[in-house]
Amino acid sequence: MPMLKGIGRRRRAVGVDIRSWRECRRPRVLHSNEPATIGLASRWGGAVSRPCLLPPPRPKPAGRVEAPVRASSFGDLSMSSFADLRRMMVDCQLRTYDVTDRAVLAAADSVPREAFLPGELSHLAYLDRQEPLPGTSRALPAPMVTARMIQVLDLQAGEEALEYAGGSGYGAALMAAMGAKATLLEPDEAALALARTAFAQPGVPAAELLAKLPEHRQFDAVLVSGACETPPEPLFRHVRQGGRLIVVEGVGRAARVVLHRKVGESLSGRPVFDAAAPVLREFRKAEVFAL
Repeated sequence: MPMLKGIGRRRRAVGVDIRSWRECRRPRVLHSNEPATIGLASRWGGAVSRPCLLPPPRPKPAGRVEAPVRASSFGDLSMSSFADLRRMMVDCQLRTYDVTDRAVLAAADSVPREAFLPGELSHLAYLDRQEPLPGTSRALPAPMVTARMIQVLDLQAGEEALEYAGGSGYGAALMAAMGAKATLLEPDEAALALARTAFAQPGVPAAELLAKLPEHRQFDAVLVSGACETPPEPLFRHVRQGGRLIVVEGVGRAARVVLHRKVGESLSGRPVFDAAAPVLREFRKAEVFAL
């Protein structure tokens, strides 16, 4: 009987770990000299460790002294190294952030995210954070946020999909890889120039790149790749009847992703998960000064 009680306690402990899995903090990218596991802090103060789907680092030969690695040296990573980092991103970031749709995961595993950053920043492509695009007003959202927003859109092959303010267009590329007819609308000319360079790279699926949309053009799905402090009303008319628009509303701890559906002439929205994204300057609240 004491043994059975002990087993029951262990089962209950495992149950806590499973529940805390959903509440874990965002995992970080591992470096090559760290164990191939991810520590996930739970809201109960404990921790859950999930194996990463990569082999542990090989032991270093005895007597070998390695030179320190400079950040700039990662710019010379080979394509196979980027492929390993991309798979690590999928396994250790997206899957642990409730991204489970096979089409989304396959797209993230095939689209070279490093193509969407300037060459000197390509080594940062697979970190779980947003990356500012130099010389522009844009930033690439964290890959897990982009992937989960696309998952919530429930995109189907053949649908017309729009990414607004996507900077160099990583979100549009993911949607194109899923079989959608993807368009990037980017009013920032410097960011649009980066997108043209990115979509010319090997392995990047084709998408339409525009600085301005025709007045009456509409889409089945719209991804707004940035946070809005005010409603993005100019985009509402470009959502087709029954279509969806997803956007991060608010900033800081109050930010949440909201999915809107168009029924009749209006859009109704519901919050789907909490996430932060770079604020779009065209949808900032006007500053009010009071004495």
